[in-house]
Amino acid sequence: MMRSWPVIAAMFLALGGLSAVAGYEMAPPRAAQWHEIAWPFPRDGWPAGRAFRCGAAECGIDVEVYLRPKPGFCNCDGGVADDDEVDRVSDVDMITPRFAPLKAGDVIDVAGMPGRIRAYDLDRNRTAIGIAVSHRCDLMAVAAYGSGEAAKVRQATLKFLEGREIRTWMAAAMEWR
Repeated sequence: MMRSWPVIAAMFLALGGLSAVAGYEMAPPRAAQWHEIAWPFPRDGWPAGRAFRCGAAECGIDVEVYLRPKPGFCNCDGGVADDDEVDRVSDVDMITPRFAPLKAGDVIDVAGMPGRIRAYDLDRNRTAIGIAVSHRCDLMAVAAYGSGEAAKVRQATLKFLEGREIRTWMAAAMEWR
């Protein structure tokens, strides 16, 4: 009977250690730490949206993302048609009125809504991303800017928009839960 206790203790420690390793390996990757901030822009014809910031330590670059619905502001039949529309509606002009497209935009799907994404140069140190997606006749405008190159700002922004909390909020804001 005394000989079985060391065996039982060894088995208990081994199983506990394997469980801990399995739990660590199977855990989802830690998400970047985005923090909601106050909507920084003056009031206009649309309701204020939501604003978020992620620092360089968490996201690899300093980046801010601004999202807001614009009900009834989209072509009900065609959605977001072209890059000119992204330039007009994505709210990049609220960050600064001086922005220049870096290249043609791309077709994108965000939270089940089709639209377009485009990168902009704000100055030599900052870049922005403009996203306009639609559901029926409603538009979701997303503007982001960061201190890194456009590809990194785009990657951080899209990763943020894939999060369950933001996808849920966008669906609710567009009233199609």
